Amino acid sequence: MVGFHNLIPHPIWITNNGHSVEIKSGKKYAKVFGALLKGEYEVEGVHFHWGRNNDRGSEHVINDMRFTMEMHVVTRNSRYATMNDALNHTDGLAVLAFFFDVRERDNHALRPVVREMRLIRPEGSRTTMSHSLTLASLLPTDTDLFYTYRGSLTTPPCSEAVTWILFPDPMPISYSQVQRFRELRSEDEVLVDNYRHLQDIGRRKVFVRRSPQEIDDEGPEAPFSYSSPDFWE
Repeated sequence: MVGFHNLIPHPIWITNNGHSVEIKSGKKYAKVFGALLKGEYEVEGVHFHWGRNNDRGSEHVINDMRFTMEMHVVTRNSRYATMNDALNHTDGLAVLAFFFDVRERDNHALRPVVREMRLIRPEGSRTTMSHSLTLASLLPTDTDLFYTYRGSLTTPPCSEAVTWILFPDPMPISYSQVQRFRELRSEDEVLVDNYRHLQDIGRRKVFVRRSPQEIDDEGPEAPFSYSSPDFWE
């Protein structure tokens, strides 16, 4: 991950698009590469999925655990000029997925995002964030362990164009913070349960990136190994 510790360039737009909350900047500022990715991927935006209740909301289920919220950092392969172009290629996108579980205290890094929610309650509304933000502040401190697999978008057109990278250790979020998301509107209804139902993983291979300690113990030649966790494809 490069540029994740840099301030996201202003203006930072936060939008209620009727399906999710989306955070975007009009400028390039961060990219990802490595793991099983071929090439560099530029960050396009961030969005969230959440449920009506605390026991659901995430799009992935790991070891029968569904989390309160899932955050996606969407990146586009730099060899493709636009998102529409990238959707036509199996290596077009990489999506980094992070999870949240309800805890007693606020997630301090999310406060600048949650603070803007009251301004984007109606579908189609957007505002510029008044505070500065880095992507790194929204992520867990330990990103050594992750799963990765080839899959699809979870929203129409559900293109088979995504390399998913999942970081399974959940971050905290308070009940009051999640409630700000649940107060958003989609047409005449509250915007909740904006996740897709679980899909059969089929014949896809899922790889796990092991911890540095495990790599040291077993040798550096195979940092990725095949796994078969139970989560959405």
